Amino acid sequence: MPIRLLLTLMIVLFMGPTFASANTIYKCMKDNKIAFSQTVCPKEFRQHKIEYELGITTEVDSDKIVLKEDPLKALLKKETISKEKLIQLLDSEVYRLKQENSYFEILRASEIQKLDRNRYWHKKEKDDPDYVEDLGEINHRFDELMKNNRHVIIVLIEHKNKILAESANDGALAKEEG
Repeated sequence: MPIRLLLTLMIVLFMGPTFASANTIYKCMKDNKIAFSQTVCPKEFRQHKIEYELGITTEVDSDKIVLKEDPLKALLKKETISKEKLIQLLDSEVYRLKQENSYFEILRASEIQKLDRNRYWHKKEKDDPDYVEDLGEINHRFDELMKNNRHVIIVLIEHKNKILAESANDGALAKEEG
């Protein structure tokens, strides 16, 4: 039994890097055209790196090499972030969530296409109960993911508007006192 466990552990360790790369997609852009790739884009393309890990998708402009401080680490160290920086971070997160919703639409279309091919090869009709159920599950899963993102976007925009309103009030008070 220990040999089997050791063998399984070794396989998992060696396969880990293979599975990790499957969570990265490159968004290649040139002349208002966008292509998605699992490999690095050719040099003539602009490139964004999209990573998916533990349910979180991040898109980074990998053409720009910028060392930046993680805002979460700054907050955990109890350092302050300016209102301008906070607004910028909120805007960035809203953009990322909108991009993630676009990516979900691409994934949904891909899964539906795969389901349709499977239905075709098994000579099933579009009203086949299994097909209808699978299609419903796909749509429900992506609808829920996108609904969650839309809800977070609304909360972030409300928070941003609150900060902007507070900044406007602070500016008005400063003028009255001055």
